[in-house]
Amino acid sequence: MAAGALGGLAATWLMGYAHTGFDKLAEHLSPPDGGSSPAKPQRTRPPASDEEQANVKAAVAIAEAAGSELSPDEKQRAGSLVHYAFGTAVGTLYGAVAEHSSLPRAGAGTAFGAVLWLLSDEVAVPVLKLAKPPREYSFEVHASALAAHLVYGVTTELLRRGLRAAIAG
Repeated sequence: MAAGALGGLAATWLMGYAHTGFDKLAEHLSPPDGGSSPAKPQRTRPPASDEEQANVKAAVAIAEAAGSELSPDEKQRAGSLVHYAFGTAVGTLYGAVAEHSSLPRAGAGTAFGAVLWLLSDEVAVPVLKLAKPPREYSFEVHASALAAHLVYGVTTELLRRGLRAAIAG
């Protein structure tokens, strides 16, 4: 579990950079008009990444439930804290499950990253009203988020595996 937690923590950090890079690549590859047409509204990501906004919304909800109000600076820091706490917690769970099943380790962690993307970004975040429904975002937004989660999954698995080998050997 500890190897998964450390892997998840490091993977969360790397995922943030990967997400930014994939977003920039998607912007570069998108048509100048954003792929919109008069018959179809443009579907783009808000200025900050959807995941960051969801984390900030979650942090605000947690603070409000505790009877506190966050300043704008505190919102960003608390959003980061939620992001890292979630990534570490999921890595911990992954570490425990990966010890007993090869299924989540499939594809060197890509299966884990893809399932995490599907369950968190595409299901839980919209259901919790932390983002708009998935259909309101472009393919590029979904592809960027999926790619970032694949980075998270692979990083978590490789670090978990490396830490386990170091401990065992």
